[in-house]
Amino acid sequence: MSAEIIAFPARPISAADQAGQERLRRALASLEAAVASQRAAVADWRRSLAQLAETMSGLGVSLHRYRSSLTRLEGQVGALNKEAVALEAWADKTLSAADG
Repeated sequence: MSAEIIAFPARPISAADQAGQERLRRALASLEAAVASQRAAVADWRRSLAQLAETMSGLGVSLHRYRSSLTRLEGQVGALNKEAVALEAWADKTLSAADG
């Protein structure tokens, strides 16, 4: 068995058809350019997000160090305050003893 292929008669392409195909080609080229531009914009956005994440991580580390420094300073100020209160009490006793 063999199949016979019947060719359809080709109709001539009119000027309107050619213009329509040219418009379609231009539209597709514009669409491809827009998609390429969008891809580049998304890639830039992702790089910016990665840079932001890195910056935020660095900020977190800096804030942790700052908090540790503040905690250490709080302890030192507390110790100095204790000494100042003790010194004030000693001075009050000494002045009271000298007056009395």
